[in-house]
Amino acid sequence: MLDTAKTEVETVLEVNNIEVIYNHVILVLKGVSLGVPKGGITALLGGNGAGKTTTLKAISNLLRSERGEVTKGSIIYRGERVQGMTPADLVQKGVVQVMEGRHCFEHLTVEENLLTGAYTRRASRGDIDADLNMVYEYFPRLKERRKSQAGYTSGGEQQMVAIGRALMSRPETILLDEPSMGLAPQLVEQIFEIVKNLNESEGYTFLLAEQNTNVALRFAHYGYILESGRIVMDGPAADLRENPDVKEFYLGMSDEGRKSFRDVRSYRRRKRWLA
Repeated sequence: MLDTAKTEVETVLEVNNIEVIYNHVILVLKGVSLGVPKGGITALLGGNGAGKTTTLKAISNLLRSERGEVTKGSIIYRGERVQGMTPADLVQKGVVQVMEGRHCFEHLTVEENLLTGAYTRRASRGDIDADLNMVYEYFPRLKERRKSQAGYTSGGEQQMVAIGRALMSRPETILLDEPSMGLAPQLVEQIFEIVKNLNESEGYTFLLAEQNTNVALRFAHYGYILESGRIVMDGPAADLRENPDVKEFYLGMSDEGRKSFRDVRSYRRRKRWLA
């Protein structure tokens, strides 16, 4: 029987009080700390420009290409500092990021895109084929389109390709950046259901950055809310869903009922949480 208590307390990823600066001048993250438990779905929530993508890129060491750097704090994966590693080293350690924007090799077929995820692995063809079949089981639409050029598939299919390609690297932890961006609500639900099934059936750990707070909190186990580069609130997802501030500012609801976002001023939440 699975020891759930032990699973809950085992933290595989720790971000400790990090600051991130771009171009040696622009301070984007201001003391961000969070923990990601093994086998859980952790949501990093906030509006556009809050610092979610920067946090994921800091973890996966992709800041340097954008003239960004972690100037304070530490990032620990399984007891080891990761700041000195390359993104390729982190993939070998079991951490892979699915980038915002559904980046695919447009000129390759769907199946060729998926196989690029296994490029760094030293695995037999049989093992890779087994993993490819596993991806097709979770994404049957990709099996139907496996010979199609990726650039001619829909946005939802390209998001599936991006996630499936990450799975082909056999990761332990997946950093998923804005999986709902640009997708129809029905497809968003489908993507999150697949993430939930991968978590429950295969044991993958997820840290997902998402603006769609309503959907994310229904599927995540724990959540952190970023506002202007700071963590302003965190807690179990079920508690955050019932929090009055979260309901008003991120779910568009209050004790008086549903509100229009136009009626909500961002400075009000900053004043309340950051004072």
